[in-house]
Amino acid sequence: MDTKIEKEELKVIIAYISVCIIWGSTYLAIRIGVQSFPPELFAGIRFLIAGLIVLGFAKFKKMDFPNKLSDVGKISIVGLFLLLGGNGLVVFASQWVHSGAVSILVATVPLFIAIVDLIVNKKKDSDYLTWVGLIVGFAGVVFLVFSGAGAGSIDIKGGIILLIGSLSWGIGSIYSKSFKPSGSIVTHVGIQMLSGGIGLCITGILLGELSEVSFSKSAMWAMIYLIFIGSMIGYGSYIYVLQKWPASKAGTYAYVNPIVAVFLGAIILKEPLSFSVVVSTVVILFGVYLVQKPRKQKGEIKVVTE
Repeated sequence: MDTKIEKEELKVIIAYISVCIIWGSTYLAIRIGVQSFPPELFAGIRFLIAGLIVLGFAKFKKMDFPNKLSDVGKISIVGLFLLLGGNGLVVFASQWVHSGAVSILVATVPLFIAIVDLIVNKKKDSDYLTWVGLIVGFAGVVFLVFSGAGAGSIDIKGGIILLIGSLSWGIGSIYSKSFKPSGSIVTHVGIQMLSGGIGLCITGILLGELSEVSFSKSAMWAMIYLIFIGSMIGYGSYIYVLQKWPASKAGTYAYVNPIVAVFLGAIILKEPLSFSVVVSTVVILFGVYLVQKPRKQKGEIKVVTE
C-alpha cells in the first residue's frame, strides 16, 4: 500500500515539475505567436485543437466521460475561467508586454488563490504572514509595473489586464476544487480545453480578429508547440496535480515559471534583464512564499474534495 502511495506521489511530483518548466517556456511561444497572429484566435485555435485531440484520445482509449450534463457544465465553467479569462488575457497582453514581465505578474496567481479562498471560506483568523505576503507580493507588482513602464517592458494597462487574468485563474482553480465530477481526468482536461477554445474563438471573432489573420512560420511553430507541449502535456499535468494537491500547493508552480520565462526571453528575444525586473521578481515570489507557507502548514483550504 505504501509503495502504491509513493508511486502515485512520484507521478504527481513529475507532473508538477513538468508544469514548472513547460509553462515557463510557453510565455516565449505566446509572445512569438501573437506578433503575427491575432491573440484571442491564436489562443482559441490552440485550445480548440488540443481539446479535440484529447477528447479523441479519451474516446479511443474508452475512458469514462462525465455521465451528467451538470458535470459537463461545471467542468466547462472551470475551462472558461482558466483559459478564456486567465490565458486569454495573458495572450492579449503579450502583444506588447515582454514575456518575462508577463510571467512575473502571472506569478501572482497564488496570491489571488489565497484571496479567493479567504472570501469563499469567510476566514477571519488567517495567519498574519498571509496578509504580509499579500502586501509584499502586490508591492512587487506595483514596482514592476511602474519601473517597467520606463523600460518599455510593461505598462499600467498591461499590468491591470494580467492581474485580472491571474484573478480569473485563481477563481477557476478554487472553483474546480468545490466539486468532484464523474468521468476521467483526461476527459475533464479535454472538455475544459474545448470550452475555453470555443470561448476564445468567439471572443476573437467578436473583436474582429478574423480580418487580421495571417500565417507565418514562427506563429505556426509557436502554435504547434503550445498545442502539444503547452496544452496537452503542460495543462494536462496541471489539472492532474490540481486533482491530487490543494489548489494553493499546486499553484506554487508560479515560483519557477518566471525564472524560466525571464531567462528564455533574455536569451532568445533579447528582452532586457534589468535590475528592476530582478528585484520585482524576488519581491513578488517572496510574497507568494509568505502566503503559501502558513497555508501549506495548516492545511487551511477547505474546498479540497480528495
